[in-house]
This record gives sequence, C-alpha cells and structure tokens, in this order.
Amino acid sequence: MSRVAAPPAGQSARGGPSPSPSPHPLPAPVPVPVPVPGPVSGFRLGYGTNGLTDLRLPDALSLLADLGYDGVGLTLDHMHLDPLGPDLAARTAQVARRLGELGLAVTVETGARYVLDPRSKHGPSLLDPDPEARAARTRLLTRAVRIAADLGAHAVHCFSGVTPGGTSAPAAWQRLEQSLTPVLDAASTAGVPLAVEPEPDHLLATLDDFHHLRRLFGDPAPELLGLTLDIGHCQCLESVPPADCIRGAAPWIRHLQIEDMRRGVHEHLPFGDGEIDFPPVLAALAELTAAGYPGLTVVELPRHSHAGPELARSSIEFLRRQGAPAW
Repeated sequence: MSRVAAPPAGQSARGGPSPSPSPHPLPAPVPVPVPVPGPVSGFRLGYGTNGLTDLRLPDALSLLADLGYDGVGLTLDHMHLDPLGPDLAARTAQVARRLGELGLAVTVETGARYVLDPRSKHGPSLLDPDPEARAARTRLLTRAVRIAADLGAHAVHCFSGVTPGGTSAPAAWQRLEQSLTPVLDAASTAGVPLAVEPEPDHLLATLDDFHHLRRLFGDPAPELLGLTLDIGHCQCLESVPPADCIRGAAPWIRHLQIEDMRRGVHEHLPFGDGEIDFPPVLAALAELTAAGYPGLTVVELPRHSHAGPELARSSIEFLRRQGAPAW
C-alpha cells in the first residue's frame, strides 16, 4: 500500500509548455476476422483479470460468465493474452471468439507490472528519461489499441507513470504528451477511445491532472481521449466524494473501475473493508448509465488473485445488496 497526501480543494496540476507532436510510424494493423458484438445498453459489471492471474484466461472468462458478470477488464500480460508473445493475431482471434460465445464485453487494460521489464514495476513508463525506453511503452500501447479493436473492446486504459527523480513537472508533462501522441493517432484510426487513469503518486494523479492533459492536446473529444475513473482513487485522493467525482467527470468517462479504499491510503480493498459509502456511488452510476455511458464498471482487485474466484463471487453479491443498477 502507499499513503498519499490528498490535495486541497481546487488544486490544479502544474503544466509545462506544449511541445510539437512527434508521432512514431506504426506498422499496419493485422485484421482478425471475428464477429464484434454490437453495443449493449444498461449497467454492465465486469471483473479485472489482474485479480485472476492464478487462473488460465479461458477459465477466468468462464468463471465470470457463470457468476453473472457482463464483461471483463482484460490486462494484457504474460499469463493473459501476452501482447509480446508469438502468434498474437491468432491468440487474439481465439479470445474474441470466446468472449462472443460467453456474451462478455471487454475493456483492454495495460497496467501489467512487469510485461516490458522483468525487473522494474511498470517500467519503462511514458515518462522515462530514456527516449528509447519511452518509445517501448508507446509501442506497447499502440499494440494494445489494435488488440482492443480486434476484440471489439470499448476502450483502452492506460496511466502516466511516476515522475522520475530529477525530472521537473514541465519536462514530465512534455514527455507524456509526446509519448501519447502516436497512441492517440492509433486510437483515432482504430476508433477505440484511449481512457487515461489518474493514479495516486503518478504525474497524472487527479481529475485536475486529467483535464490538464486534455488541454495540452487541445481538448480532443472524449471518444478519442477519455477518462478511466477509479472509484477507490476518488476516495483516496480527490477533494470531493466519489459520487460527486462520477457526476463531475461524466462527460469524459470511458472506463470505470470499482473497489473499496480508505482516505489517503492507496490500497485496493475488497468491498466492505474500506470507507466508501456505496449506495450514493451506485446511484451516481445509475445516472451515468441512464445518460448513455457505454462501458463497463470493472471490479479492480489486482493484489487478491490468490482469492480471485471467491472475491469475484462476493463482489457481485455485495454490489447487488448495495443497490447496484439492475443488469
């Protein structure tokens, strides 16, 4: 866990000069001939595969479908649709077919801890001092966009990374903008929104920081540059309650994550173990759904894989008891 200082109300991110974009050439996407399910209306609950890493991916997907989940937050990692392994197109097509058979929607998540560097958690990041290291993360995200398009996913999640020591805030924001430019180009081509997550202790840590990033890119449409809103992170760090965060950020939300958490402590907790008052949160989610939110609300318990099947069951039961919108 990590303890983080909550910012005072109204505090904004510090920004630097807007650099000129420098896109990286992208290889041609590999078409995958699989059916893509059409849009589904109504509240849709998912569970993150980063909390089911002790299960093979087909077993995890079957478990979630059997429990009544509507979808899955699929973290691309060495044990679940490895984005760097061989025969990626064929493996992606196989996962797409299975998702279709089970009736599961999907969001592609990119928070795997060691998928690029086996010795550095989440490294290298989009903020790495080494341009080649930053480019490796950019290439992974552009590949994730193409995988998402082939799976029929409604968004690709990502985050900024921690500001490296000795790096000024303006320099870090400049690196983030330059690193994300080719990812946004790929997202625009694929028609899949990029959903950036404010993450405690990262450069982009709060909703204010997300809006700063939007301004750096000239306020693109949410269908291109959207928001991943983690309900626990709102409890941990934001200056207003999580339900107010949902309502205030509604126009930009393209992906949602949910779990319990305590104020000022970045630790993802099973429902009931933290401090979140869930009925107001679920009421705000019902409003968001009624307004046309197209995505999933994904249970995010990445450090509880050892108890993943039981927590997947108890999580959906908890949210139903708390008054989750009918699905």
